[in-house]
Amino acid sequence: MALEPVYAADDSGGVASPATAQLPEGAVGIDGATQRLLGIRLASVERSGATLALRVVGRVAPEDTRVYRINAGVDGFIRETFNDSVGEPVKKDQRLATYYAPDFVAAASGFLAATERVPGSVGRDGARFTPEFPGTLAKESVRSVQGYTDRLRNLGMGDLQIKKVADTRQLPESVDVVSPVDGFILARNISPGQHFEHYSEFYRVADLSRVWVVAEVFEQEAAYLRPGAPAQVVLRDQRLRLPAQIASSLPQSETGGGSIKLRLEVDQNPGFVLRPDMLVDIELPVRLPSAVTVPPDAVVDSGARARLYVQRSEGVFEPRAVETGWRTGDRVEIRRGVQPGERVVVAATFLLDSESRLKAPASGPPPERASTQAAARPHRAAAKSAADPVCGMPVDPVQAAASGNTLVHRGETYFFCSRTCKENFLKKLTASTAKRRGAGDD
Repeated sequence: MALEPVYAADDSGGVASPATAQLPEGAVGIDGATQRLLGIRLASVERSGATLALRVVGRVAPEDTRVYRINAGVDGFIRETFNDSVGEPVKKDQRLATYYAPDFVAAASGFLAATERVPGSVGRDGARFTPEFPGTLAKESVRSVQGYTDRLRNLGMGDLQIKKVADTRQLPESVDVVSPVDGFILARNISPGQHFEHYSEFYRVADLSRVWVVAEVFEQEAAYLRPGAPAQVVLRDQRLRLPAQIASSLPQSETGGGSIKLRLEVDQNPGFVLRPDMLVDIELPVRLPSAVTVPPDAVVDSGARARLYVQRSEGVFEPRAVETGWRTGDRVEIRRGVQPGERVVVAATFLLDSESRLKAPASGPPPERASTQAAARPHRAAAKSAADPVCGMPVDPVQAAASGNTLVHRGETYFFCSRTCKENFLKKLTASTAKRRGAGDD
């Protein structure tokens, strides 16, 4: 076997050279040929902004000012109901049910008696009264008619039925329950033959020509959203997009923190495709502020902390703890740790990270490094001899470490008889990694 020069190296087995024999803690020195072999690429830290489409799921809700409750004004019992299932569309003044209440008999009798004394007193809407003769008696009669009309309304009779009573001069056998608006029945609480009490709710009807959509977003995302900002309600099955805007109302914080509920106003609901409690997709265009950014592949994120590998000098890379912010498909905000213009590793970062962890000193490494070293240390201490994984030749681990012919991969240390075998192993490792990435295996 040909002899090769040996340079100073630490006991971690990293590659060393005369220029990189003395490296800062955790730094890795790799010559240009090995960088090309490993596929290491660099990119500059930049200051840039971004626009992204924030995609969340929302739930449709009726606008509260367009929800109408139909309540009982008396005690009585239900006679009949008509096409009043929940979800049914209804028209304004459409009859939903009829009921009988003794209190209506006295009020309707008084109304007929009062209108008989005031000719022409009932207008088209059953609400306005214009006597055909002047005088004090006429004014008193009009006030009496108005009083009985208001009483019938308070008891639950609609203007159309009041007018019908005035026109036919007959006491009603039952009172009609009618829809106050064009809309949909949200709730139905009665059935034929049912007795009810004063203030009982018969129906709840909603006008769905305009609706709300309530979406839940993270607090850090909500910081970039403003009242009046545009949004899109997406119905993928129907290939339909409806414009919306963020309401000016204050967002509601969710229990436990971390997220808030945002309300969107949708002014168009063609064909009433948006129904209460329906789940829809929401797209919120967000303009992110200008910030220091790097490509996503540059960030090594272990969950508890994030770091980059910054080029310190030619062939020397040092780990740098950073604080990350917003993320898009091609950029990550770095709030602290690097400056624009610095060069960072954006490919084969995991190989550098593995080598850097191995080089970390045994005294006082971060907990996340200590766990990796603890896993590797028993293997190295127990190994008195090893076999080269490429050629199978027996190798003295101490001599291999001294000559820099070692490599740590996935927590296991490999020992080589020569630099050639180590480079061949790296080629196979790089090819295998590229193949897994192509197959979608992270």
